[in-house]
Amino acid sequence: MRRAVQAVAALLIVGVSWAMPSPARAGGLPRPTTVFAQAGVAEHAHAIVAGATWESAWQRRWRSGVASIHWEVSAGRWTATHEHFNSSGLVTQIGITPALRFEPSGGSSPWFVEAGIGLNVLTPIYQNGDKRFSTALNFGDHLAVGRRFGEGERHEIALRVQHFSNGGIRRPNPGEDFLQLRYSRQL
Repeated sequence: MRRAVQAVAALLIVGVSWAMPSPARAGGLPRPTTVFAQAGVAEHAHAIVAGATWESAWQRRWRSGVASIHWEVSAGRWTATHEHFNSSGLVTQIGITPALRFEPSGGSSPWFVEAGIGLNVLTPIYQNGDKRFSTALNFGDHLAVGRRFGEGERHEIALRVQHFSNGGIRRPNPGEDFLQLRYSRQL
């Protein structure tokens, strides 16, 4: 478990340092570009997650749209709805994810699609009924469709599908799938 937390912390430091060009705060760390809150449901679980994103300098323009990469850092809680949940009743999720976003129409459309895969630590190890993860360190991959809105398009809403599993590192590896609704606001 300690190694998993250290690995996520190391990736967080590397990711945030790469996620330029947002202005630095006093102390030298870049400021996040957005903050978000999301709620999700799985077959026998609910999740509430909050976090922030940092834009990277990478961006590509095509006639059909603009692709960009951002990093997100998240923390949340999973609650099971199955009566045979693990002894604590709650699981804490901490994650870091690079995500690729595509905005059609040269970036002038308020719509976007997004995909990402990152590392997540789940503690205690997730157990919900017959589902039992075998590792605290898991991958979280997502697909999303969303829309910017409001003054200056500083607000976003996105519908996401996210899968968590250890990628076959160890058995059992049942995975958990969440349908999520995310609200984000640019800072």
